Amino acid sequence: MYQSLRRNRKMFRELIPFERARKIILENVPSKPAETERVPLYEAYNRVLAEDIIAPFDVPNFNRSTVDGYAVRAEDTFGAEEERPVKLKLIGRINVGEAPGISINPMEAAEIATGAALPKGANAVVMIEYTNQQDNEVLIYRPVVKGENIIKPGDDIKRGEKILREGGVLGPRKIGVLAALGFTEVKVYSRPKIAIISTGPEIVKPGNPLQLGKVYDINSYTLSAAVNELGAIPINMGIVLDEEKEIENAIKTALENADAVITSGGVSVGPKDLIPKVLAKLGKPGILFCGISIKPGKPTTFAVIEGKPVFSLPGQPTSALFVFFTLVGPALMQMAGIREEKSIQTVEAYAGEKMFPARGRKTFVMVTLKRDSLGRLIANPVPKGLSGAITTLAKANGYVEIPENRQFIECGEKVTVHLFGD
Repeated sequence: MYQSLRRNRKMFRELIPFERARKIILENVPSKPAETERVPLYEAYNRVLAEDIIAPFDVPNFNRSTVDGYAVRAEDTFGAEEERPVKLKLIGRINVGEAPGISINPMEAAEIATGAALPKGANAVVMIEYTNQQDNEVLIYRPVVKGENIIKPGDDIKRGEKILREGGVLGPRKIGVLAALGFTEVKVYSRPKIAIISTGPEIVKPGNPLQLGKVYDINSYTLSAAVNELGAIPINMGIVLDEEKEIENAIKTALENADAVITSGGVSVGPKDLIPKVLAKLGKPGILFCGISIKPGKPTTFAVIEGKPVFSLPGQPTSALFVFFTLVGPALMQMAGIREEKSIQTVEAYAGEKMFPARGRKTFVMVTLKRDSLGRLIANPVPKGLSGAITTLAKANGYVEIPENRQFIECGEKVTVHLFGD
């Protein structure tokens, strides 16, 4: 047992920088899924486009009114004013969805609805607020210029335009664009399957009685939700005891059924931290790094087994989820074929108290944000005694990154806060 403990400690003496760990991971995960599929547009939310979308026609494909009013020839309205309105003959009305059955001749007008097609001969629309209808005539109190209150063919989308790019994530706005172009289905990348394993004799499945010394499984649920949020498919492999053979069998099964594996727990220096030992014998190339010079997340381990990535995270729930946000998430986005950057929103704030990093390690300090009496945004570190509690991550607004070469951040110093999403 003591030899095993010494071996584990030796492994974690060779910590690699955060940036190098990120580079190694991104260089060793697939750049996109191997397979694609076509899905109905109403099922395309949060899927990743597997092809560029080229507009097959102009949008709109006709001259369209942008207001309720009167379709006119702009030149007939010149000189109109409140005291001396221009009088035009009213020859009909055009509703949305109708093909205009009339033409506008000199000194004529037609009532028109927002979104309706402009009739032949008209080149502008006068807003209804600047008119007054009297029987079969309409008084115009303000002139318009050619093209006013009209959207022309191709003003929104031009035929042949690359409107959406491969690798984009389909949200409501992009799905709306596809619908506007008449698409009923779209080609997307197949969602990668990610197996999730929780390890530890203290872990109990929620719903079961909780005995002294036991804790409910948090990581399976938080990591599954995080995987799902990125558009991948989580496969919950359940809880595995800290027994070498059980861990080995669980990871083998996970590799057979998924495109990548995430484990939590079993990666530190204790005698029951067996994940690195198991990964080292499962396949080539094996472990690519074992330990990162960061806090939280120091024991994070990354391996590739026969072409499939294995991310081994700390068992502490806050650390596991934090490492997922900063390292695993970008890798899964790459595996899913996502090309667009999902930038982390930041805000500038002032440190509410002195912040100390772990010596020689890049440190991420979780903070809450509030405004002081001057309206300045103040970032207060989460109390040390609570930094490991999962509720802390839920309450924290974001984190401050302290480089490994800084001794501390002074109270009142300006800091950049990386905001957490929902």
